[in-house]
Amino acid sequence: MPVILVDADSMMSRLRAIILRRAARENLRAVFVADRRLDDVLQAAREHTTALRDPYRGKLDEKELRAIRSGIRMIVVPGGTNAADDRIAELADEDSIVISHDIPLLARVLEKGASALDDRGHIYTKENIGERLARRNVNSMLREMMVFEERTRSQNLKSAELFANAFDSVLRKK
Repeated sequence: MPVILVDADSMMSRLRAIILRRAARENLRAVFVADRRLDDVLQAAREHTTALRDPYRGKLDEKELRAIRSGIRMIVVPGGTNAADDRIAELADEDSIVISHDIPLLARVLEKGASALDDRGHIYTKENIGERLARRNVNSMLREMMVFEERTRSQNLKSAELFANAFDSVLRKK
């Protein structure tokens, strides 16, 4: 069963909700990594745990009931540059699906055999990540030289739909 690893520091709540609903509906393991608590993730984990336990209330003793838990987890890392990225890279393996806006992180996890997609619905592979990483590096250099100001497109319902479709596609392949 795949483990979904989410770079949640900059993930929009609308996209987290898509991941959380899917993880709860299909009882998937989903780990959200950020430098702060995300209340929506913690609430979803509590609600999912309750839903999993409800059919067994009165049938199992308290210890057995407490052993039933949601696969949704929140890992809070110390603040600092790349702390969440480093933790995700450490956890990633060939059974992982990593979701992040951070292209260098996605390149790292692809080397470990993980599946990778960004919050815009782009699915990355070892074959296409190099081009995207090179483009990112050129844009970064141009920004530093004050030649170019990168403008990211804002997230809207269409981009959320693109993300949901890409997420679905990656899950089907796992």
